[in-house]
Parts: sequence; structure tokens; C-alpha cells
Amino acid sequence: MKVDTDQMNRIQDLRVSDLQALPAPVKMKEMIPAGEQARETVISGRRTIQSILDGKDKRFLVLIGPCSIHDPKAAIEYAERLNALRKKFEDKVYIVMRVYFEKPRTTVGWKGLIYDPNLDGSYQIGKGLKLGRQLLVQINDMGLPAGTEFLDPITPQYIDDLVCWSAIGARTTESQTHRQMASGLSTPVGFKNSTTGSLQVAIDAMVSARHPHHFIGVSQGGETAVVSTTGNEYGHMVLRGGEARPNYEPDSIQETIERMKANNLPANIMVDCSHANSGKKFARQEIVWKNIIAQRAAGNKALVGMMLESNIHEGSQKIPQDLTTLQYGVSITDACVSFETTERLLQHAWKELS
Repeated sequence: MKVDTDQMNRIQDLRVSDLQALPAPVKMKEMIPAGEQARETVISGRRTIQSILDGKDKRFLVLIGPCSIHDPKAAIEYAERLNALRKKFEDKVYIVMRVYFEKPRTTVGWKGLIYDPNLDGSYQIGKGLKLGRQLLVQINDMGLPAGTEFLDPITPQYIDDLVCWSAIGARTTESQTHRQMASGLSTPVGFKNSTTGSLQVAIDAMVSARHPHHFIGVSQGGETAVVSTTGNEYGHMVLRGGEARPNYEPDSIQETIERMKANNLPANIMVDCSHANSGKKFARQEIVWKNIIAQRAAGNKALVGMMLESNIHEGSQKIPQDLTTLQYGVSITDACVSFETTERLLQHAWKELS
């Protein structure tokens, strides 16, 4: 029976104003390919992080970078600076750049470079995907590994070949969709505890992601497909505090270790220096940093790494109506520490760690 389009339009897509086709993931990868150096950076980065989580590589893992990327030019300058520090401290600290393109929102707001690359509500998502992929190619070409948070389950098909570490955020750790997605990601995955501070949500997510799943997704060719995964054994906890309370102090770390072991999970813990652990005050990230370094130096090997929100310049700014007045190298989402502070904290970690 022939479908009557006019009739169908009366009962479907009633609140959809537009549909725009995107290039298939494979087409975008052909347009913006990963070269030999970029691929080697990704492969080496994933292997190293897995070795750190397995306890074979004794270095301390650090995810450092802007809360979100909004200016590719500033991001490249930041990456070049961070890459110099990566080489300087690599015997004790393994540095991965935080390259976040998707921002979860409690209600509304700017959702990241992929969704609104022009910062003006025009939502040129095709452009955003291209910019994100180009930026990741450039960063990996430097030899600097990249990590990101995956929010939309289709996004990984476009950029996951350029990522060596992934995060599932505090707002999505409880989501079945994201647990299924994590079970098929090619990277180690950090699961954040919930915004309320619940550890069990992240523990359940890790248990779920270690198992095979079957769900509906998008193929590299852009077709709707059934995705079957094998499970991801490199899930780990990321403590970010909750309900304005921190969870990085020794008692909280010990509780996390015990809870993970009770659920037959490897006790691998990263600490997010920002968010509730810093009381959302960017300068207090340094307090968290030094506390964790002291715990690790004292022998707590369950502490495998940290996250630090850092930019060229400290603080944050709102997106102005006149984009020409946007301050260069300053976050438009969470406030960050400056690059000078970042270098000092990395020097501190290198000095204190064995």
C-alpha cells in the first residue's frame, strides 16, 4: 500500500521544524583523514592508558585542558604549549589533552563546538563535526593524545578514531544508552559519579559496560544498524564530588576502593579537580591536585589519575552578543586555571611522584 505523505505529515514530526542530512561518518573521514602520525598517537595513547589501568605502567595519568573547546585557534596554541610539557614530564606523568566538544546542560545553554560552532545559535552541526575532526587530527599529529566526553551516541562514529580516552558524564552515567555506547567504545572510559555524589550509579555503569550489548545505532556508511558490542573492560571511576560536597579526601577514596572491589571491579580511580570537588571555584582545583598527589605519593596506587580544567588564561566569560569582544584563550563554560598555573602544578606532581 502506498504511503500518503500528506496524511502521514498530520501525525508525525509535528514538533520538528527541519531535518538536514549529514555526511556519512566514512565520508567525513575520507574528507578529513587521520594520517600515520595521528593514528600512531591514538594507538600508543590507548595502549599506555590501558597499561596504567592494568598497573603495568607506573606513570600518573592526567587529563588537562579547557572545560570546552570553542576557538580552534586557541585550542591549537594550548595544545602546542601542553605538548611541550608532555615531553618534559613524560617519565612520571602521562598527559592527555582534554578536548571536549559536547557540553551537557541541566536546562539550556551553549552545547559545544559540534552543535553551535558559530556561537550564535545557528547550530551548524555539520560544520561543527568537521571543525572537531580537523582539530583532533592536528592535535594527534603533534603526538599529543586527546580525550573527550561523548554525549550524543552518534558522535563517536565521526571522531572516535582520534580519541584515546573517553568520559561518560555525571548526568549520563545512569543512562542505558550511554552504558551501551561505552561497551563498544575503542577507548578506556571514565564514568563520573552522579551530580548527587552517588557512587553506585557509576559502579552500575561500569558493570553494565563490561558486558556485550545490542542496540540501534548508525553505521560508518550512515545507515541505521543494529550495533553488537563485546564489552569494555577498561571502565574506571571518576570522582567529581556531588551536591556541593567533595569526595577526594582519603576517607572517600577508601570508600570508593571498597565499593568497587565489592562489585568485582578493578579499583582504578581518577579525581576531577573541578566541579563539586572544588566547590566550582577554579582556583581551588590546586588544593584538590596537591591533596591527590600527596595521597598517591604516600602509596595509594588506586589513584591512577586526575582531571584539571585549564586554559591559556584563567577564569571564564559569557558569550557576548558582539563576538569580536570575546576574550582570547578564556573559557566560555566552566572557569579554568591559567596555563602558568597548569605548568606549576605539573612541575609539583613530577617532583613529588616517584
